[in-house]
Amino acid sequence: MIVVTGAAGFIGSVLVGKLNENQLTDLILVDDFSKSEKDRNLENKSFLTKIERENFFDWLEINHQKIDYIFHIGARSATTEFDVDVLNKLNLHYTQKMWNTCAKYTIPMIYASSAATYGMGEFGYEDSHKIIENLQPLNPYGRSKNDFDKWALKQEKTPPFWAGLKYFNVYGPNEYHKGSMASVILHAFHQIKNTGKVKLFKSHHPDYKDGMQLRDFVYVKDVVNVMLFLMKNNTESGLYNVGTGKAQSFLDLANATFSALNLEPIIEFVPTPENIRDKYQYFTEAKMDKLRAQGYKLNFQTLDKGVRDYVQNYLINNRIY
Repeated sequence: MIVVTGAAGFIGSVLVGKLNENQLTDLILVDDFSKSEKDRNLENKSFLTKIERENFFDWLEINHQKIDYIFHIGARSATTEFDVDVLNKLNLHYTQKMWNTCAKYTIPMIYASSAATYGMGEFGYEDSHKIIENLQPLNPYGRSKNDFDKWALKQEKTPPFWAGLKYFNVYGPNEYHKGSMASVILHAFHQIKNTGKVKLFKSHHPDYKDGMQLRDFVYVKDVVNVMLFLMKNNTESGLYNVGTGKAQSFLDLANATFSALNLEPIIEFVPTPENIRDKYQYFTEAKMDKLRAQGYKLNFQTLDKGVRDYVQNYLINNRIY
């Protein structure tokens, strides 16, 4: 059996769908299932049972011998969350307990880290273990993720295999429930449908023109392909970036969304809110050499192709993956 935590969420539910496509249906889904807005993400998915997040470890103590793999994707993922106690409970302490349990019962484990750990990129975007202690995340969410990464690297007792995945800017189907935390593509789609135009932040940095702020946008289908590769192959344990390795601009993103809708772009630039202006990232780009060195050969979707698939096959018809 395979466990997926955060199974009703964005990446978790797409992972469940991809596992089903690989004829894997003996799945244990873990989440806070009281949030009904996520229910549709699991429609037409095949699995054995659902377990509430708070009850999972009691269940695991009884059933650990049946578990082949754990994908721990569940987290408090809002970068706007400033309740450190909540972040420590869900992102740090829960994951520490997961790690210790997997180490105790020799269960391989993949968990969700984040590119938010890199902060302003002062030390670059290489998934090297050498820089983890020096990183300065910009918000409590990023700090909670980096705190766990730092803790994990110090542990003598580990799962038989583990990987912490530093997701960059993930977009794609099944993020409808995320509200303000959804990708810019989803927001752009709704802006175009409602107003005919897209609003992007102006640049307040002399080296970047308006709309030319750069991010590594990675399609969620590619993200779960990486996770399945790591599950199936005898790779080296450690932290891995999950991005495309190619930064593109928000202007590229907006243009791709208009193109997918067969519309001419109409873009308005608005000032970046002052409360985030001093911590605004103008560039992120994953270094992907480490994953490639482990034998990962699949290409990542270009932004144009990923946005087109997302818009035309999911957003226009309000479909899930």
